[in-house]
Amino acid sequence: MSKPDELLVDIATLVESEHSNQMSLTVVVAGAVITGRLAPEALWRRRVAEVLKDSDRLGPFASVFETDEAPDGAPDDPPRDTAPTHLHFHLARILQGTLGLPETGGMYRIALQDVSAWSVGDLSYS
Repeated sequence: MSKPDELLVDIATLVESEHSNQMSLTVVVAGAVITGRLAPEALWRRRVAEVLKDSDRLGPFASVFETDEAPDGAPDDPPRDTAPTHLHFHLARILQGTLGLPETGGMYRIALQDVSAWSVGDLSYS
């Protein structure tokens, strides 16, 4: 999409404002189907930084993802003046045939303008 779907932007905005990670979503991006839960950007960045810090080779990259936090552990980000431009997935899988990769779920950042189709809910195989 050259212009993001306004309804999808509204969903992303609500996830950001509520600081919730319970919204499940499935999107199609460049023919790939990605399914998982959305997270606020600050939470997503914090989790990526934690994973990188645990790596001997990738540890130095953690600082790129770190955000400032308030003393209570909540993100110390000012309210957004603009709509989100990206979706931040955690526990997400790329669906390929009968597999979901990675099996345990990954962390993906997807530009809203690149989403060609979407659905509420997390797809899984039974």
